[in-house]
Amino acid sequence: MIVRNFLSWAQTANAAQRAEGAGALARAYLYSDLDAPSRREAEIALMSLLDDASPIVRRALADNFASAANAPHAIVSALANDQSDIATPVLSRSPLLTEAELIDCAAIGDAFAQSAIALRAQVPAGVCAALAEVGAREAAISLAVNPGADLPEFAMRRMVERFGDDGEMREALLARPWLPATVRNELVNAAAAALSAFVTECGWLTNERAERLAREERDKANVIIVAETGERDGLHGVRALVAHLRASRQLTAGLVLRALLSGNRDLFEAALVELSGLREDKVMGLVRDFRGAGFAALYVRAGLPGKFLPAFRAALEAQREYAGVHGGEARLSLVMIERVLTACEEINGGELGKLMALLRRFEMEAALEEARTHAARLTAEAEAARIMENAAEPLIGTPKAINDDRWGAPAIDLDAFEAELLQAAA
Repeated sequence: MIVRNFLSWAQTANAAQRAEGAGALARAYLYSDLDAPSRREAEIALMSLLDDASPIVRRALADNFASAANAPHAIVSALANDQSDIATPVLSRSPLLTEAELIDCAAIGDAFAQSAIALRAQVPAGVCAALAEVGAREAAISLAVNPGADLPEFAMRRMVERFGDDGEMREALLARPWLPATVRNELVNAAAAALSAFVTECGWLTNERAERLAREERDKANVIIVAETGERDGLHGVRALVAHLRASRQLTAGLVLRALLSGNRDLFEAALVELSGLREDKVMGLVRDFRGAGFAALYVRAGLPGKFLPAFRAALEAQREYAGVHGGEARLSLVMIERVLTACEEINGGELGKLMALLRRFEMEAALEEARTHAARLTAEAEAARIMENAAEPLIGTPKAINDDRWGAPAIDLDAFEAELLQAAA
């Protein structure tokens, strides 16, 4: 009887009153101890409100049913397919919506609805894949920043493929913990491409110079990624990343030589395994005897440039000689580069022009990095000395001045203060 009275009253009530009544009826359905007939009547009345012309009435239903596990599934499904401002609470919170329903809503929803799905407390991998494929930019960013999203690697790579030129998208993905190395590599490529396009469009650099700088920065980042992958996932992770680099045509002689001159032997050996097709133990044995003919044959089989062989041998010799002296596994070592340059200059008969030019660029980069590090250390030491000197100064500097700057108060000039007092007294 109460439900019949409600339906009769709703025929004449205004939209605001109907919205308030819809919320009250929804709460009665969820929390009152209704018998089965009354519960069924209430459900019918709630279903009828789905046809209400005013969106605030349907929004009242969505707000009350969004988090309820005992809400009528049919009503929740209908609300999830309503306009986005009504569907958003249900899409973001309802425990009743299945993975298939969420995927369907993502396929037909706008950016607001898709973002609501992407920000759910738990987003299954299938829903993540759907959003990565068809979601708007805002939904993709929401998905990337959501720690509850079970984002598969292929979905992240698809997001980079679609929105990699967007800096906010790249930043959101990079903030995710345990980001796969292949995804980080794709993000580096996207950032390099975006920056290269920007500087060439502005006319700041020629296409050739921009491409070289982008390639060198990408190689530098890849060496860092490989080093961190080795620490986190071991040699298996490095080999998987090297296979990805080869498939994406990034595994170049320049990258491998850069890694070796940075002290990263793992990338060098993994590259030889990947390019030669030989077993890992066989490759590592040949690399240990890098002066022998077996290593030269391995080098040729890997398809690396023949003119670069002296540089690789010299780099391996320098790595053995300067073990523990180089700058780490992510930064070029100046002492190793100088050792390789000396060895290559001794045999250079004009045929190693490209190699020498590459080594000179490596030398310049390592020297600049070393200078920056040294300058930063000197600046930090000078700042520390200044702080210690200031800390040792007395609070009252002279009999005529009190300087309380360190306490946030202005300095007091006692001479001016005395003159002001005398003038006032006169």
